[in-house]
Amino acid sequence: MQEYTKVALDAMGGDNAPDCNIEGALQAVNSNDRLMVYLVGKQEIINEKLADRQYDKKRLVVVDATEVIENAEPPVMAIRKKKDSSIVKAMNMVKNGECDAYVSAGSTGATLVGGQVIIGRIKGVERAPLAPLIPTKDGVALLIDCGANVDARPSMLVQFAKMGSLYMENIVGKKNPKVAIVNIGAEEEKGNALVKETFPLLKACPEINFIGSIEARDIPSGYADVIVCDAFVGNVIVKLYEGIGATLISKIKQGMMSTLRSKIGALLVKPALKTTLKAFDASEYGGAPMLGLNGLVVKTHGSSTPKEISNTLLQCVAFNEQKITDKIRQVIVNSDCQK
Repeated sequence: MQEYTKVALDAMGGDNAPDCNIEGALQAVNSNDRLMVYLVGKQEIINEKLADRQYDKKRLVVVDATEVIENAEPPVMAIRKKKDSSIVKAMNMVKNGECDAYVSAGSTGATLVGGQVIIGRIKGVERAPLAPLIPTKDGVALLIDCGANVDARPSMLVQFAKMGSLYMENIVGKKNPKVAIVNIGAEEEKGNALVKETFPLLKACPEINFIGSIEARDIPSGYADVIVCDAFVGNVIVKLYEGIGATLISKIKQGMMSTLRSKIGALLVKPALKTTLKAFDASEYGGAPMLGLNGLVVKTHGSSTPKEISNTLLQCVAFNEQKITDKIRQVIVNSDCQK
Protein backbone atom coordinates (compact mmCIF):
# COMPACT_ATOMS: atom_id res chain seq x y z
CA MET A 1 0.00 0.00 0.00
CA GLN A 2 1.21 3.51 -0.87
CA GLU A 3 2.60 5.41 2.14
CA TYR A 4 1.42 9.02 2.13
CA THR A 5 2.67 12.09 3.95
CA LYS A 6 -0.59 13.46 5.33
CA VAL A 7 -0.79 17.23 5.75
CA ALA A 8 -3.58 19.22 7.41
CA LEU A 9 -3.78 22.57 5.59
CA ASP A 10 -5.51 25.54 7.23
CA ALA A 11 -7.64 26.37 4.19
CA MET A 12 -9.03 29.57 5.74
CA GLY A 13 -5.73 31.16 6.84
CA GLY A 14 -3.94 33.92 4.93
CA ASP A 15 -4.62 37.09 2.98
CA ASN A 16 -5.71 35.18 -0.12
CA ALA A 17 -7.61 32.32 1.52
CA PRO A 18 -9.25 30.08 0.66
CA ASP A 19 -8.60 30.44 -3.11
CA CYS A 20 -4.77 30.40 -3.02
CA ASN A 21 -4.68 27.66 -0.41
CA ILE A 22 -6.97 25.42 -2.48
CA GLU A 23 -5.04 26.11 -5.67
CA GLY A 24 -1.74 25.41 -3.92
CA ALA A 25 -3.08 22.13 -2.55
CA LEU A 26 -4.22 21.09 -6.02
CA GLN A 27 -0.82 21.87 -7.51
CA ALA A 28 0.99 19.93 -4.78
CA VAL A 29 -1.23 16.84 -4.93
CA ASN A 30 -1.03 16.75 -8.73
CA SER A 31 2.77 16.97 -8.66
CA ASN A 32 3.56 14.40 -5.94
CA ASP A 33 1.72 11.11 -5.56
CA ARG A 34 3.19 10.55 -2.08
CA LEU A 35 1.25 13.53 -0.66
CA MET A 36 -2.23 13.58 0.86
CA VAL A 37 -3.77 16.91 1.85
CA TYR A 38 -6.69 17.60 4.16
CA LEU A 39 -8.24 20.99 3.41
CA VAL A 40 -9.53 22.08 6.81
CA GLY A 41 -12.08 24.89 6.68
CA LYS A 42 -15.63 25.82 5.75
CA GLN A 43 -16.71 22.76 3.82
CA GLU A 44 -19.44 24.37 1.74
CA ILE A 45 -17.12 27.11 0.44
CA ILE A 46 -14.25 24.72 -0.28
CA ASN A 47 -16.43 22.17 -2.07
CA GLU A 48 -17.92 24.89 -4.25
CA LYS A 49 -14.46 26.00 -5.38
CA LEU A 50 -13.40 22.40 -6.07
CA ALA A 51 -16.55 21.52 -8.01
CA ASP A 52 -15.11 21.90 -11.52
CA ARG A 53 -11.51 20.87 -10.78
CA GLN A 54 -9.75 17.61 -11.67
CA TYR A 55 -7.85 15.94 -8.83
CA ASP A 56 -7.42 12.66 -6.95
CA LYS A 57 -10.26 12.75 -4.44
CA LYS A 58 -8.55 10.10 -2.33
CA ARG A 59 -5.57 12.43 -1.78
CA LEU A 60 -7.36 15.77 -1.40
CA VAL A 61 -9.99 15.58 1.32
CA VAL A 62 -12.14 18.34 2.79
CA VAL A 63 -12.56 18.49 6.58
CA ASP A 64 -15.26 20.84 7.88
CA ALA A 65 -14.30 23.56 10.38
CA THR A 66 -16.94 26.20 11.06
CA GLU A 67 -14.77 28.88 12.71
CA VAL A 68 -11.83 31.04 11.60
CA ILE A 69 -9.15 32.60 13.81
CA GLU A 70 -8.35 36.08 12.50
CA ASN A 71 -4.90 37.70 12.67
CA ALA A 72 -6.05 40.43 15.07
CA GLU A 73 -7.40 38.01 17.69
CA PRO A 74 -5.39 37.33 20.88
CA PRO A 75 -3.81 33.94 20.07
CA VAL A 76 -4.19 32.22 23.45
CA MET A 77 -7.83 33.23 23.83
CA ALA A 78 -8.64 32.28 20.23
CA ILE A 79 -7.09 28.81 20.59
CA ARG A 80 -9.07 28.22 23.79
CA LYS A 81 -12.42 29.49 22.55
CA LYS A 82 -12.54 28.53 18.87
CA LYS A 83 -12.30 24.76 19.15
CA ASP A 84 -13.88 24.27 15.72
CA SER A 85 -11.57 26.71 13.94
CA SER A 86 -9.50 25.55 10.97
CA ILE A 87 -6.27 26.10 12.94
CA VAL A 88 -7.29 24.16 16.07
CA LYS A 89 -8.95 21.35 14.13
CA ALA A 90 -5.96 20.93 11.78
CA MET A 91 -3.49 20.89 14.70
CA ASN A 92 -5.56 18.31 16.56
CA MET A 93 -5.31 16.09 13.49
CA VAL A 94 -1.52 16.15 13.91
CA LYS A 95 -1.76 15.66 17.68
CA ASN A 96 -4.04 12.64 17.24
CA GLY A 97 -1.81 11.04 14.63
CA GLU A 98 -4.26 11.51 11.74
CA CYS A 99 -1.75 13.77 9.95
CA ASP A 100 2.02 14.11 9.87
CA ALA A 101 2.13 17.88 9.40
CA TYR A 102 0.20 21.14 9.70
CA VAL A 103 0.55 24.09 7.32
CA SER A 104 -0.93 27.57 7.63
CA ALA A 105 -0.63 31.03 6.08
CA GLY A 106 -2.94 32.35 8.80
CA SER A 107 -2.36 33.82 12.26
CA THR A 108 1.30 33.44 13.24
CA GLY A 109 0.47 33.91 16.92
CA ALA A 110 -2.22 31.21 16.91
CA THR A 111 0.09 28.85 15.02
CA LEU A 112 2.92 29.38 17.53
CA VAL A 113 0.62 28.98 20.54
CA GLY A 114 -1.19 26.01 19.04
CA GLY A 115 2.07 24.29 18.17
CA GLN A 116 3.28 24.55 21.77
CA VAL A 117 -0.06 23.85 23.50
CA ILE A 118 -1.85 21.40 21.21
CA ILE A 119 0.92 19.43 19.49
CA GLY A 120 3.49 20.00 22.23
CA ARG A 121 7.29 20.08 22.37
CA ILE A 122 9.57 17.06 22.19
CA LYS A 123 10.67 16.13 25.71
CA GLY A 124 13.85 18.07 26.49
CA VAL A 125 13.27 20.82 23.93
CA GLU A 126 13.08 24.15 25.76
CA ARG A 127 11.42 26.17 22.98
CA ALA A 128 10.43 25.53 19.37
CA PRO A 129 11.97 28.05 16.91
CA LEU A 130 10.73 29.14 13.49
CA ALA A 131 13.38 28.38 10.89
CA PRO A 132 12.99 29.69 7.32
CA LEU A 133 15.44 29.06 4.50
CA ILE A 134 16.88 32.30 3.13
CA PRO A 135 18.75 32.69 -0.19
CA THR A 136 22.51 33.20 -0.28
CA LYS A 137 25.19 33.42 -2.97
CA ASP A 138 25.91 29.70 -2.60
CA GLY A 139 22.33 28.46 -2.22
CA VAL A 140 20.38 28.79 1.03
CA ALA A 141 20.96 29.19 4.76
CA LEU A 142 18.66 28.38 7.68
CA LEU A 143 17.80 31.35 9.89
CA ILE A 144 16.86 30.09 13.35
CA ASP A 145 14.91 31.67 15.15
CA CYS A 146 12.97 34.20 13.06
CA GLY A 147 9.88 34.86 15.13
CA ALA A 148 8.93 32.41 17.88
CA ASN A 149 11.13 33.27 20.87
CA VAL A 150 11.98 36.94 21.28
CA ASP A 151 13.52 36.41 24.72
CA ALA A 152 15.85 33.43 24.45
CA ARG A 153 18.37 31.86 26.82
CA PRO A 154 21.83 30.55 25.83
CA SER A 155 20.73 26.92 26.25
CA MET A 156 17.87 27.54 23.80
CA LEU A 157 20.23 28.89 21.15
CA VAL A 158 22.42 25.80 21.53
CA GLN A 159 19.38 23.62 20.87
CA PHE A 160 18.45 25.80 17.89
CA ALA A 161 21.92 25.20 16.47
CA LYS A 162 21.61 21.42 16.83
CA MET A 163 18.10 21.28 15.34
CA GLY A 164 19.11 23.61 12.51
CA SER A 165 22.14 21.47 11.67
CA LEU A 166 19.94 18.37 11.46
CA TYR A 167 17.51 20.15 9.18
CA MET A 168 20.19 21.44 6.81
CA GLU A 169 21.92 18.07 6.60
CA ASN A 170 18.81 15.94 6.08
CA ILE A 171 16.45 18.22 4.15
CA VAL A 172 18.79 20.51 2.21
CA GLY A 173 21.55 17.89 1.87
CA LYS A 174 24.33 20.08 3.29
CA LYS A 175 26.91 17.82 4.89
CA ASN A 176 28.49 19.06 8.12
CA PRO A 177 26.72 22.45 7.87
CA LYS A 178 28.59 25.50 9.16
CA VAL A 179 26.91 27.10 12.18
CA ALA A 180 27.38 30.76 13.18
CA ILE A 181 25.80 33.07 15.74
CA VAL A 182 24.67 36.56 14.69
CA ASN A 183 26.90 39.20 16.24
CA ILE A 184 28.07 42.80 15.79
CA GLY A 185 31.64 41.69 15.10
CA ALA A 186 33.75 38.62 14.45
CA GLU A 187 35.62 38.71 17.77
CA GLU A 188 34.50 36.32 20.50
CA GLU A 189 34.43 39.03 23.17
CA LYS A 190 31.92 41.17 21.22
CA GLY A 191 28.13 41.10 21.48
CA ASN A 192 25.40 41.46 24.07
CA ALA A 193 25.06 39.29 27.18
CA LEU A 194 23.10 36.58 25.34
CA VAL A 195 25.69 36.20 22.57
CA LYS A 196 28.65 36.30 24.97
CA GLU A 197 27.12 33.55 27.12
CA THR A 198 26.08 31.41 24.15
CA PHE A 199 29.34 31.59 22.18
CA PRO A 200 31.43 29.30 24.46
CA LEU A 201 28.56 26.79 24.70
CA LEU A 202 28.38 26.52 20.92
CA LYS A 203 32.16 26.36 20.69
CA ALA A 204 32.21 23.42 23.12
CA CYS A 205 29.38 21.50 21.41
CA PRO A 206 30.78 18.47 19.51
CA GLU A 207 27.52 17.85 17.63
CA ILE A 208 27.76 20.97 15.45
CA ASN A 209 30.31 22.58 13.13
CA PHE A 210 30.50 25.94 14.88
CA ILE A 211 32.56 28.55 13.01
CA GLY A 212 32.03 31.55 15.31
CA SER A 213 30.22 34.87 14.86
CA ILE A 214 28.62 36.19 11.70
CA GLU A 215 27.82 39.81 10.95
CA ALA A 216 24.59 40.58 9.11
CA ARG A 217 26.44 41.75 5.98
CA ASP A 218 28.04 38.29 5.62
CA ILE A 219 24.79 36.32 5.72
CA PRO A 220 23.95 36.75 1.97
CA SER A 221 27.47 35.59 1.00
CA GLY A 222 26.80 32.08 2.28
CA TYR A 223 29.49 32.30 4.97
CA ALA A 224 27.40 30.01 7.20
CA ASP A 225 24.67 27.42 6.61
CA VAL A 226 22.87 27.76 9.95
CA ILE A 227 22.39 31.30 11.31
CA VAL A 228 21.59 31.23 15.04
CA CYS A 229 19.92 34.14 16.85
CA ASP A 230 16.98 35.04 19.04
CA ALA A 231 13.66 35.77 17.34
CA PHE A 232 13.92 39.56 17.68
CA VAL A 233 17.16 39.66 15.71
CA GLY A 234 16.02 36.95 13.30
CA ASN A 235 12.76 38.68 12.47
CA VAL A 236 14.57 41.95 11.73
CA ILE A 237 16.98 40.08 9.42
CA VAL A 238 14.29 38.22 7.48
CA LYS A 239 12.09 41.32 7.06
CA LEU A 240 15.05 43.42 5.88
CA TYR A 241 16.01 40.59 3.51
CA GLU A 242 12.51 40.54 2.01
CA GLY A 243 12.35 44.33 1.72
CA ILE A 244 15.73 44.72 0.04
CA GLY A 245 15.01 41.82 -2.32
CA ALA A 246 11.72 43.31 -3.46
CA THR A 247 13.26 46.80 -3.84
CA LEU A 248 16.23 45.53 -5.88
CA ILE A 249 14.00 43.57 -8.24
CA SER A 250 11.77 46.61 -8.69
CA LYS A 251 14.74 48.89 -9.40
CA ILE A 252 16.27 46.42 -11.88
CA LYS A 253 12.99 46.20 -13.79
CA GLN A 254 12.62 49.99 -13.72
CA GLY A 255 16.14 50.50 -15.05
CA MET A 256 15.69 47.99 -17.85
CA MET A 257 12.56 49.68 -19.06
CA SER A 258 13.94 53.24 -18.91
CA THR A 259 15.25 53.57 -22.52
CA LEU A 260 14.97 51.79 -25.85
CA ARG A 261 18.57 50.65 -25.54
CA SER A 262 18.02 49.18 -22.07
CA LYS A 263 14.87 47.42 -23.29
CA ILE A 264 16.84 45.72 -26.05
CA GLY A 265 19.49 44.74 -23.51
CA ALA A 266 16.78 43.42 -21.21
CA LEU A 267 15.56 41.04 -23.92
CA LEU A 268 19.08 39.62 -24.26
CA VAL A 269 19.68 39.07 -20.54
CA LYS A 270 16.11 38.10 -19.61
CA PRO A 271 16.65 34.28 -19.50
CA ALA A 272 19.78 34.51 -17.32
CA LEU A 273 18.28 37.23 -15.13
CA LYS A 274 15.08 35.22 -14.62
CA THR A 275 17.11 32.25 -13.39
CA THR A 276 19.15 34.43 -11.04
CA LEU A 277 16.14 36.25 -9.57
CA LYS A 278 14.32 32.95 -9.09
CA ALA A 279 16.97 31.93 -6.57
CA PHE A 280 16.03 34.99 -4.47
CA ASP A 281 12.29 34.29 -4.61
CA ALA A 282 11.12 33.29 -1.11
CA SER A 283 8.22 31.27 -2.56
CA GLU A 284 10.74 28.78 -3.98
CA TYR A 285 11.66 27.55 -0.49
CA GLY A 286 8.28 26.97 1.12
CA GLY A 287 7.45 28.02 4.67
CA ALA A 288 9.25 28.20 8.01
CA PRO A 289 9.10 24.95 9.99
CA MET A 290 8.62 25.14 13.75
CA LEU A 291 11.30 22.69 14.88
CA GLY A 292 11.26 20.68 18.10
CA LEU A 293 7.56 19.76 18.24
CA ASN A 294 5.97 16.29 18.33
CA GLY A 295 4.79 16.85 14.77
CA LEU A 296 5.66 19.16 11.91
CA VAL A 297 4.21 22.69 11.97
CA VAL A 298 5.02 24.99 9.05
CA LYS A 299 4.10 28.67 8.91
CA THR A 300 4.12 30.32 5.51
CA HIS A 301 3.63 33.98 4.54
CA GLY A 302 0.19 35.51 5.00
CA SER A 303 0.43 36.77 1.41
CA SER A 304 1.44 33.35 0.07
CA THR A 305 0.71 32.56 -3.57
CA PRO A 306 -0.50 29.10 -4.69
CA LYS A 307 3.11 28.33 -5.64
CA GLU A 308 4.36 29.02 -2.12
CA ILE A 309 1.54 26.96 -0.57
CA SER A 310 2.37 24.11 -2.95
CA ASN A 311 6.11 24.25 -2.18
CA THR A 312 5.37 24.29 1.55
CA LEU A 313 3.21 21.17 1.25
CA LEU A 314 5.92 19.42 -0.77
CA GLN A 315 8.47 20.47 1.86
CA CYS A 316 6.46 18.43 4.38
CA VAL A 317 6.99 15.26 2.34
CA ALA A 318 10.77 15.59 2.59
CA PHE A 319 10.59 16.43 6.30
CA ASN A 320 8.38 13.42 7.05
CA GLU A 321 10.28 10.92 4.90
CA GLN A 322 13.58 11.95 6.49
CA LYS A 323 12.00 11.50 9.96
CA ILE A 324 13.37 14.83 11.19
CA THR A 325 11.17 14.83 14.31
CA ASP A 326 12.61 11.48 15.43
CA LYS A 327 16.17 12.66 14.69
CA ILE A 328 15.67 15.83 16.73
CA ARG A 329 14.24 13.77 19.58
CA GLN A 330 17.28 11.49 19.49
CA VAL A 331 19.87 14.29 19.36
CA ILE A 332 18.23 16.23 22.21
CA VAL A 333 18.03 13.17 24.46
CA ASN A 334 21.60 12.04 23.73
CA SER A 335 23.18 15.50 23.59
CA ASP A 336 26.72 16.00 24.87
CA CYS A 337 26.52 19.81 24.59
CA GLN A 338 26.83 21.92 27.68
CA LYS A 339 23.59 23.33 28.97
